[in-house]
Amino acid sequence: MSKYAFLLAFAIVAVLACNRVNAISEIPAVGAAAPAFNLTSNEGKAVNLADYKGKWVVLYFYPKDFTSGCTLQARNFQKDLAKYDAANAVILGVSVDTAESHKEFCAKEGLNFKLLSDTDAKVSDQYGSIMEYNGAKLSARNTFIIDPQGKVAKVYPKVKVAGHSDEVLAALAELQKS
Repeated sequence: MSKYAFLLAFAIVAVLACNRVNAISEIPAVGAAAPAFNLTSNEGKAVNLADYKGKWVVLYFYPKDFTSGCTLQARNFQKDLAKYDAANAVILGVSVDTAESHKEFCAKEGLNFKLLSDTDAKVSDQYGSIMEYNGAKLSARNTFIIDPQGKVAKVYPKVKVAGHSDEVLAALAELQKS
């Protein structure tokens, strides 16, 4: 192996290792049963994945209410809400914020979909969507499309906010064809 090939291989391994430092658990695989959950919504009500059997679920994890990237992501899902309704899909957002924070965030941004409170980060962890930031656990920005039978149909790790809702809608259309 040449010196440059060795250095390149070493650099790739180092980058991969660094990217895993903040990840705590593994993301569920496509085709696996989506982990069940019972979380409190911005409306103060319990929400279970089983409540949505027979519907497509777009389950998105995000770090924090009222931050720029999370606000843009939520606004984009809200803008496309009628398209999700037409595709027999619901949007559920999850973060470690409280249900009260979610209620205020929904009111401020005019969000008409549920945000779920995962204050102990257990569900975020089950979905491999947890990270540590300055010693605190936050939900990592990952999105899952769950089919009407409750299986993971598509996974978007490390989501880039711009254009994400369009990307999810296109994937839903493709998944619903098969």
